[in-house]
Amino acid sequence: MTQTIPLAGVIGTDVATSALPRLMGHWLGRGGIRGHYIPMEVGRENLRGVVTTLPHMGFSGVNVAQPHKETVLGIADLVTDRAALIGAANTLIFRKDGKIHADNTEGFGFIANLRETAPHWDPRARFAAVLGAGSTARAVVASLIEVGVPEIRLCNRSRARAEALRADFGAKVTVYEWVQAGNMIEDAGIVVNTTPLGQVDQPEFRVPLDGLAPHMAVADVSVGADDTRLMAESRAMGCAVADGAGMLQHQLIPVFERWFGVRPDITDQSRAAVQKA
Repeated sequence: MTQTIPLAGVIGTDVATSALPRLMGHWLGRGGIRGHYIPMEVGRENLRGVVTTLPHMGFSGVNVAQPHKETVLGIADLVTDRAALIGAANTLIFRKDGKIHADNTEGFGFIANLRETAPHWDPRARFAAVLGAGSTARAVVASLIEVGVPEIRLCNRSRARAEALRADFGAKVTVYEWVQAGNMIEDAGIVVNTTPLGQVDQPEFRVPLDGLAPHMAVADVSVGADDTRLMAESRAMGCAVADGAGMLQHQLIPVFERWFGVRPDITDQSRAAVQKA
């Protein structure tokens, strides 16, 4: 009987800089697993053809990077409730029955990372302050509502996008102007930055941080080796800080296990694989 080699990968338009192949490759090597994880540069015009062809090439599934996270929902045969609510998928699973199954594990990874880095954070005690309104923000908001956060205060440089998110998630979300971001975080239980501000080669994060307090949990989606300004000032204040490197690993654990049959561990070495330049 011929033994197949498990195949998976990531599709997007800038996957050369993605941390996913490094992390997945590390886990494959650490586990001695006979499999491959392949970065694939795929333009919008070829997306449907590639997605529908990969299952016939032996792929078990792919991760989805921008700008395809929203578009793949229209290609999939099945969409999980959480992916539908978020309006984006970061994972496609190619099932044995031929169906393409779209899912989003970002919110799961966000909460799992928080549970690890800020174990004393009580989601029901105070409101959350969220900066940004893209697909990651939508995953974060959905997960915060799911764990019982009573109110989510949201701001984005484009108010229209923030209002669109509020319209989808309802009365628990309150939209603030971007210039109010510093005031918005005062007395929050958790502050979450889902914008690229403050990351390498991105504009500075200029939000006033006078409202930070030691009781807060703070999360930033940055996966860089260095702290962003938000993370550095939060640590100095005594806040529990969760970063994007931890979130990324947690959101990929169930995906890796499904595709390659082994549940990987988060270690210093796996974090280094994510953060390597």
